[in-house]
Amino acid sequence: MTARKRLLVTGREGQVVRSLLERTALHNDIDILVAGRPEFDLSAPASLATVIKSARPDLIVSAAAYTAVDQAEAEEELARIINAQAAGVIAEAAQALQIPVIHLSTDYVFDGSKMSAYVETDPVAPVSAYGRTKLAGEESVAAATDNHVILRTAWVHSPFGKNFLKTMLRLGESRDSVNVVADQFGTPTSALDIADAVIAIARNLLASGSPELRGVFHLTNSGRASWADFAEEIFRISADLGGPVAAVGRIPASEYPTPARRPANSQLDCTKLAAVHGVRMPDWAHSTKTVVTRVVQPLAASI
Repeated sequence: MTARKRLLVTGREGQVVRSLLERTALHNDIDILVAGRPEFDLSAPASLATVIKSARPDLIVSAAAYTAVDQAEAEEELARIINAQAAGVIAEAAQALQIPVIHLSTDYVFDGSKMSAYVETDPVAPVSAYGRTKLAGEESVAAATDNHVILRTAWVHSPFGKNFLKTMLRLGESRDSVNVVADQFGTPTSALDIADAVIAIARNLLASGSPELRGVFHLTNSGRASWADFAEEIFRISADLGGPVAAVGRIPASEYPTPARRPANSQLDCTKLAAVHGVRMPDWAHSTKTVVTRVVQPLAASI
């Protein structure tokens, strides 16, 4: 009988963490260990190595991060401690234990000026504090250990926590219309699908020490959408389920100023992930339907 593998995941309430807890319940060969506050505080990186060592994991999923994109403009140093310094300490602990680390990063490491989807080797040039600190995290992880996978993902949504999809449905309960940016493009990505992909990648890393399996990979659902396209699809699905609906006013980003700049295009090409790890992500609209259905059905039942 094969021994169960212990995956240590950083964070307690994040969308990917909660999705991993749900998805690994379907597998009888993996145990998820969750490391979070107060004993595991990313803003105090010195505390991390001891917790990791005592957990005796077979692999670490470095999922927790400072993700308040706009707030990071005023708190870049705190964001850097969490997203870069702590990420490096986690990777150093993985290296000391001689185990792999999977680190989650972001599409915001790119400036958005490319017209087509970004590949892993495209030049990075973040235009926000959040993007800069996440890029620094990638660099810290890569410097600490070769036994890593860095996964850049984007526009994450799920039935858990706070995200754009749930915000739209909440606004649809009280408004007839919402204005949404129509000239920023990327790929809405389900944290449930991210969790499935992480489990598959973790298995590959634990089964083989091949350097080809390590490095930077892009991980999003397939396809391309603007924020307004995403909102329209959310409400279309919700309407079919009897849930909240609002008309979407399509506006340029210039009419919705934010403290942090967003890339005009941050679509990621995931060809490498499919070729190397055999992970092929579903279309974004298909996964959006899954998440909207899970969010709307409890809402409808309460009305």
